[in-house]
Amino acid sequence: MKKTLLACALLTSLAATSAQAATLVGFKVGGDIWQADTNGTFAQGGQTQQDFDYGSSTQGSLWVAVEHPIPLVPNVKIRENRLDADGQGTLVAPWIFGEHTFSPGSISTATNLSNTDFVLYYELLDNDLVALDLGAAYKRMHGSYRVADAGHPEQKDLSSGVVMAYANAEVGLPGLGLYGFADVMLGVDETSVYDYSVGLGWHFDGVALDTKIRVGYRDFTFDVNGFDGITANSQFKGAFAGVELVF
Repeated sequence: MKKTLLACALLTSLAATSAQAATLVGFKVGGDIWQADTNGTFAQGGQTQQDFDYGSSTQGSLWVAVEHPIPLVPNVKIRENRLDADGQGTLVAPWIFGEHTFSPGSISTATNLSNTDFVLYYELLDNDLVALDLGAAYKRMHGSYRVADAGHPEQKDLSSGVVMAYANAEVGLPGLGLYGFADVMLGVDETSVYDYSVGLGWHFDGVALDTKIRVGYRDFTFDVNGFDGITANSQFKGAFAGVELVF
């Protein structure tokens, strides 16, 4: 009997600890599919920027966030952004890229601006009417600019990052689950780099988790001078749809 009571007490204690941990730490996991139009120019240092004609392409983002109530310790969000597009251009004069001089004529590019966002933020407001997060982020690039003519490819990799200010805001209609949102990242050391999205979402309460469905518009602009030896003004912009699970 004593062993049974002890086992029951232990199970009750573990359940209480688990429930308390669940109230202390929250997790968010989500993803977006983005139909983006791409445009832009680029060159390696010292060369005239070349304009390329890009088509529309499907991009994507995945993220996870951990939130807690510990004072002064920021919450953490990591978001992986897949951004790549193919384009065509025409040279009117010799153009150096990498270790090759491209002759006048048709060239192609595979522009990859994939990156990972590491975000630290604080929840300043969190209620049914208004939610506001503020913090800082580091956008680490891990893509490349690739150029090729009929017989020779050259590639310049991107591996540096951009320090950015971060803000996320939501304004909701209590009882309806409908909300508007804005998610903004602005470059600090690269002031012409920004990544923002705006749109509408629907919040569905569940027993074990909540679900958010989102639609909106996103714009990522990468306007840099001498970034890993590249000068560029590239942009991905267009409509997206996604879902987020809140534990």
